[in-house]
Amino acid sequence: MEQRTLGDYHLIKSIGQGTLGSVYLAEHRFMKRQFVLKILPEELASDRGFIQRFEEDIACISTLDHPGIVKVHNISFSQGLYFIISDCIVDELGETKNLAQYLIGLGRTLEEDELYFFLRQIAEALDYAHTKVLSGKPLAHRNLKLNNILIGKKANGVELYISDFGLSRLIGAGGVLTRTFKNTAEAIGIGQYLLSLKSGQDRYPSPPIDNPKLLPLHTSFLQNYAFLAPEQKRLDLLNQVGSKADIYAFGVLTFYLICNELPEGIFEMPSTLSRYKYDWDFLLQSCLQQNPAKRPASLVALLEEMSRLTPTTGQMPQTFQLSIEELAEAKIELLVEECVKSSSDKCAVTTPEIGIEKDPPPVTASPAVLKPFLSNPELAIPKVDLDPGAIFQTTSTVKVYQQERKDTANLKPLLTEMVVISGGQFARGSVDGNRDEMPRHQIILSSYAIDIHPVSNEQFVRFLEVMGGEKDGNHNDIIRLRDSRIKRTAGKLSIESGYAKHPVVGVTWYGAIAYAKWIGKRLPTEAEWEIAARGGNESAFYPSGEDIEKTQANFFSSDTTAVMSYAPNGFGLYDMAGNVYEWCYDWYGYNYYEISVQEPDNPQGPLQGVYRVLRGGCWKSLKEDLRCSRRHRNNPGTVNGTYGFRCAANVS
Repeated sequence: MEQRTLGDYHLIKSIGQGTLGSVYLAEHRFMKRQFVLKILPEELASDRGFIQRFEEDIACISTLDHPGIVKVHNISFSQGLYFIISDCIVDELGETKNLAQYLIGLGRTLEEDELYFFLRQIAEALDYAHTKVLSGKPLAHRNLKLNNILIGKKANGVELYISDFGLSRLIGAGGVLTRTFKNTAEAIGIGQYLLSLKSGQDRYPSPPIDNPKLLPLHTSFLQNYAFLAPEQKRLDLLNQVGSKADIYAFGVLTFYLICNELPEGIFEMPSTLSRYKYDWDFLLQSCLQQNPAKRPASLVALLEEMSRLTPTTGQMPQTFQLSIEELAEAKIELLVEECVKSSSDKCAVTTPEIGIEKDPPPVTASPAVLKPFLSNPELAIPKVDLDPGAIFQTTSTVKVYQQERKDTANLKPLLTEMVVISGGQFARGSVDGNRDEMPRHQIILSSYAIDIHPVSNEQFVRFLEVMGGEKDGNHNDIIRLRDSRIKRTAGKLSIESGYAKHPVVGVTWYGAIAYAKWIGKRLPTEAEWEIAARGGNESAFYPSGEDIEKTQANFFSSDTTAVMSYAPNGFGLYDMAGNVYEWCYDWYGYNYYEISVQEPDNPQGPLQGVYRVLRGGCWKSLKEDLRCSRRHRNNPGTVNGTYGFRCAANVS
């Protein structure tokens, strides 16, 4: 889509594309709130069957109100497109993440209690939805899979949300199936081959696949197809598809979470794995019945009954009659036909990685990490994470990059002294600054602690040794050494002479947050940073007061200076102005302060965005950039010789 506005919504960025449409992060033009827009396939506007289903279903779908179901606020039509407006669900880092991505980032199999907790959330949401009646039948999802189970912010464990409820019925069961086949054909190039033959061209002198039986089916196709119930794969039974299809998909999901693979043919049951105390065989045998009438009506009741049974040994009868190769051969004609018919309809394909690593060894905090925290009882005890880069694992069409493991047991972090700032009501923003700094308004913050100076080179180089390189687990930059004072020679890291105490530069937002996770801290929010910069004086224009001189901060100069080279502010914090820009946790929102006025408690920025916030100015900055309320931003993956950071921590 080229337009940046659709109806009353400004499109901020693309989140994903798939069989059922394109997904965008958007902001309402007047309310300034963020939502997710799913734009349905364009051809639906002229589909009379869709219009009829739309009118019948919308009232029922809009009444769904459950903590485990993504809330649909509206379904609208504009510029020839139908689109659904729903809540924006993000994880603890403010990123949109589905269950497939979460499992890859986790890097291990779920413990049984975690598995039960996950499935219980999904079961409660499905049972609730099945109590709603649509066209005389229980409302069904019909397309439950890993990609439409979203990960929310952590409270008491991971929160799961089911998205796209009712969307498969709106598009039509046959349409979902054929669009899945078409996406697969596009991914492997069969569509272009058939079209070239039809037009008399010779772009492909031979088929792109020598043997259809060896067709490398796309991962998203496998996921879509494997979660479909048997009745959803037969055109003569599509009218009979109901809520029992969700029960079957729940069984497939359970098997995948246990075994890290999709059920196919004759497969071993969980009872062969001695680590489980619940009778998961019973659950799978109940859900994966060929006959929908034999599947249970309530998933919550099934889970409770299963948890009371003792595991048994045995093997599940053959549920999937075709192997992957046979499936490819059986469906190749339909793939080709759909590509030829719909060659103009481009639809991107998501490709979740399915493999999951074995359990890593447990990680505990060392005495060196705990000492500074034990001396200050207000600070929360951190948990050291020896693999902080794992949080950035994302889906990929290739094998996930893994850093070479090294012995890092003797590499202890050098922790910065922290200052505790008591919670209360504060003023932030400006009355005469830039437009994104207004309006000046009151906010309420809980108590927090913040480092007295930015992270230095000697501190960050230890983190790089632990990481084993300058990339995270997904091969993204943590730091670009040529923009920093840290160098690698013959595989060994070193700091340029005289720069050990200088703030680290060239760090991405991802590198900053991974470092903070390693030492058991976090990045400060934009609000926390600004209040800390004012040093207890709400009317302060600069961290130093009403004005600032070059004797009070490092700005408009030629290089960084050692941390703590200038006098601290009223809170005892150094370098809050100048030296390096500092990454904050928040996404940047140009109009976010208008929302913060209405929601002043511990503001953490928009739910999502394109840029992350930077604060404080740098060694190259002009005086104007050093103001306490001055806001900066950049892409979180950007590397710059003026970007650094400091850490914060919660206070109990």
